[in-house]
Amino acid sequence: MVSVVNFVKKTGVILEFEIRKIIHDPLELLVRMIQPILWLLVFGTMFNQYRIINTGNLSYISFLTPGVIAQSMLFTSIFYGIAITWDKDSGILAKLMATPTSRGSIVLGKALSAGVRGLAQSVVIILLAIPLGVTFVFEPLNLFGVIGIIILASTCFACLSIVFASLLRRRERFMGVIQLITMPLFFASNALYPVEAMPQLLQYVTKFNPLYYVVDALRSLLITNNLSNVPMNFVVLLLFTTFFVFAGIWGLKRLME
Repeated sequence: MVSVVNFVKKTGVILEFEIRKIIHDPLELLVRMIQPILWLLVFGTMFNQYRIINTGNLSYISFLTPGVIAQSMLFTSIFYGIAITWDKDSGILAKLMATPTSRGSIVLGKALSAGVRGLAQSVVIILLAIPLGVTFVFEPLNLFGVIGIIILASTCFACLSIVFASLLRRRERFMGVIQLITMPLFFASNALYPVEAMPQLLQYVTKFNPLYYVVDALRSLLITNNLSNVPMNFVVLLLFTTFFVFAGIWGLKRLME
C-alpha cells in the first residue's frame, strides 16, 4: 500500500513538472491548435455545405468535430518521444533516473501531461465548433467520460511515442517514422468518414486502431448521446493504454542503455 502511494506521489510530481513547462511556454500548445482549427473551419465547413460524405442524421460538421478533437490529441501525444529524447540529451532524464523515482512514474507522469494538453485543445475546439452550429451534450456523466477518454488516449499515444523514441534513438529518424504512422492511424479511423464508407479490408483494420475507439466514444458522448458502445470503447482503450504504458517503461530503460 505504501509503495502504491509513493508511486502515485512521484507520478504526480513528474506530472506537475510537465504542466509547469506547458504554463511557462504555451506557444507550442497554441501552434499545435492551428491544424485542427483549420480542419474544422476549412475541411469541415466545405464538406458540410456540399454534403459530399453521407453521415446520416448528423451534419458533417457535427460528425467531424469529435474526429478533430481526437486528431488534435493524437498529433500532440504522438510526438512526446521527442521530449523524452531532449531530456536524455540534456541530462535531465539521467538526473531523474538517479533519484528514487521509478521508471513507471516518469513514463506515466509525462504521458499524463499529454492528456492535459489534449484537454486544453479539446476545450478550444468545442468552443469554436459551437458557433459553427454543432450541438454538444454537456451532461455531467458525458463530460466525465470525455475527460477520461482523452486522458487515456493521450497516455496511450504518448507511451507509444516513447517506445518509438527508444527504438529509433535519433530525432531525425523518429520524426520520419512517426509522420509515417500518424496519418494511417488518422485516416484508418472513423474521424473523417463513417467506417461503412471504407473498403471492406480497411474496415477490419480499423478494429485494431485505438483511434477508432477514441473517436467513437467521443462522438457518442459529445454528439449523439448514444452510450451503448462507450463501455466497450473504454475497456478496449484501457487495454491498449495499459499495454503501451508497460511498453513505454521498457522503452525508457532501453533508451538509457
